[in-house]
Amino acid sequence: MLSPQLFHKILGAVFFLLPCCLVLLIGFLPLVDDEMEEVIRQIEHQISKLEGVLRLENMVTASGGKIFATNGEKADFHTTLKKCEEAGGSVATPRNPGENFAILYFVKKFNSYAYLGIKKSPIPSKFQFLDGIQLSYTNWHSNEPSGKGEEECVEMYTDGTWNDKRCNQNRLIVCQF
Repeated sequence: MLSPQLFHKILGAVFFLLPCCLVLLIGFLPLVDDEMEEVIRQIEHQISKLEGVLRLENMVTASGGKIFATNGEKADFHTTLKKCEEAGGSVATPRNPGENFAILYFVKKFNSYAYLGIKKSPIPSKFQFLDGIQLSYTNWHSNEPSGKGEEECVEMYTDGTWNDKRCNQNRLIVCQF
């Protein structure tokens, strides 16, 4: 335990040095801010270049503030979910016609149906987004959904309409970020 005299000496030194340290720190803050701004500018520039490359390779589309991407691989629904999460995204989930069209771009390009981030709801004959929110936008193919509870996943056809489907089929992996 510190003696009262040593404690007061340390406290006095701290109060003496604190204004000096603050002056030095305040002097460096603009330099740190300028350096951070430059680092941020460089990162944004790199991201912009990478996005440009991906757009040239037709591997990304964007709509509604989301970026949709695929590498052309196919998998069952659970693997699709895992792959999108590993990449830092989620399964592509259209919440409006623009987003549906962005996903459709890949479905047409690869001529392959794709799973959507939609699943069967606990409410019979209803579907919901993976986060549990009820659908506010749908684009079901005529007479769909038709699985009578046995088809828990949703796929997008090459015309952009949706079909309920069992989750074990291999479909195009399209993720959103």
